[in-house]
Amino acid sequence: MINRIKYALAMAFRHRKALSAYRRDKTLQGQSILTLDLMLFRTTGIKIIALDFDGVLASHGATEIDLEIRNWLNRCIHIFGAGHVFILTNKPSRERSDYFSKHFSGVEFIFPKRKKPYPDSILSILQKTGVSPSELLVVDDRLLTGILAAIIAGVRGYYMTKPLVDLHNRRLSELFIMSLRKLERWVF
Repeated sequence: MINRIKYALAMAFRHRKALSAYRRDKTLQGQSILTLDLMLFRTTGIKIIALDFDGVLASHGATEIDLEIRNWLNRCIHIFGAGHVFILTNKPSRERSDYFSKHFSGVEFIFPKRKKPYPDSILSILQKTGVSPSELLVVDDRLLTGILAAIIAGVRGYYMTKPLVDLHNRRLSELFIMSLRKLERWVF
């Protein structure tokens, strides 16, 4: 954990201009996954989409996703095709993976050896699919995890500014993650 924090801070300093762009450039961000223009990305050369789970598809720590997000994800699979949608999360679990296997065939759940911001998972997707970095889009709600990993890997990123939260059921963990997100935005 300490090594990952050191790595994140060193890489964040090295890539501070790129990270700052995600805070300023409205074309690199959106409020909700539901507002993500999938056809726009598809027509601009994106062939593979890698989605964070916590904050992007569901609230932090959830196992399942809501109906509206499920419908969006099915549309995503339809547009990009089976085998071209991946779930990248720092909290992989067998429950989540089984849920996706049952409800979303063609979506691969990545179990990273090293967590984001290490770009290992992104690089493994590139190797597995054979696409160029410009053809992969990473969607994440954290600047210093998924977006930084995308920058390091040289792929396109999309920053979700209004992540899904569940303060009713996961108050402490959500408040902690909300504090981290706020700190990231303040620093960059």
